[in-house]
Amino acid sequence: MHKTVQNLIAIENQLKSSLVDVDESNLPKIIAVSKTFKIDKISPLIEHGHLHFGENKVQEAIDKWTEIKTNNTSIQLHMIGKLQTNKVKFAVKLFDYIHSVDSEKLAKKIADEQLKVKRNIKIFIQVNIGDETQKSGININETNNLVVLCQKLNLNVVGFMCIPPADVDPAIYFKEMDKINKINNFKQLSMGMSSDYIKAAQHNSTYLRIGSNIFGQRY
Repeated sequence: MHKTVQNLIAIENQLKSSLVDVDESNLPKIIAVSKTFKIDKISPLIEHGHLHFGENKVQEAIDKWTEIKTNNTSIQLHMIGKLQTNKVKFAVKLFDYIHSVDSEKLAKKIADEQLKVKRNIKIFIQVNIGDETQKSGININETNNLVVLCQKLNLNVVGFMCIPPADVDPAIYFKEMDKINKINNFKQLSMGMSSDYIKAAQHNSTYLRIGSNIFGQRY
C-alpha cells in the first residue's frame, strides 16, 4: 500500500477514535491538499477511491486535473487558495468548491462566470477570524453583508472557511466559527489543517484541508 494511502487511512482512524459520538457517515470529509505534488503521489489516493482534493493555484490545477476529472467525474476539486478575479473564468470550469470568497468583487465575478458556463460551484466565505493583516478573508463583523450579497447573486454558499492564527490554541477560533456558521444556518464548515484537524473536527468542521500529513513535507 502506498505511503499516502496509509497516511490517509491513519487520519481517518484517528478521526473515528476522536469523534466516538459521531456516526461514521457524518465524519468530516478530508480534502487531500495536493498543491505542489505531482500526479505520481496523487494517483494512489485516486485508485484507493478518495474523492476530495485541494489546490491553491488555478494554473497548476488546470495542468494536473483537467484530464483526470474528465475521466473520473466523481472527483471533487477544491480551490483553497486566494483566487484572483482574472482567474475566476478558469476556476469555475474546473473546481467544484471555492473556499476563499472574501469580497463583493470576487463574488460578483464568480456569479457572472458561472452563468456563462452553466455551473453552480459550492462556495465557502473565508473569514479572517484572527483579524490578521497578512491573511485573506473578511472581518467577522462583515460576514452578514457578504452572505446577503452572495444570496442575491444566487451563489451556492454552503458555509464559512477560516485559517486561525498560528502558535495559539485554535479551539477558541474554531468555536467562534462554528457559532457564526450555525447562526447563518450553513451545513458545511471548512477549517482544520495538518496541525489542528482534530480540534477542528471536534468543533463541527465538515471539511478538513490536510496536506503534509498525507503527502509529506513540501520542499
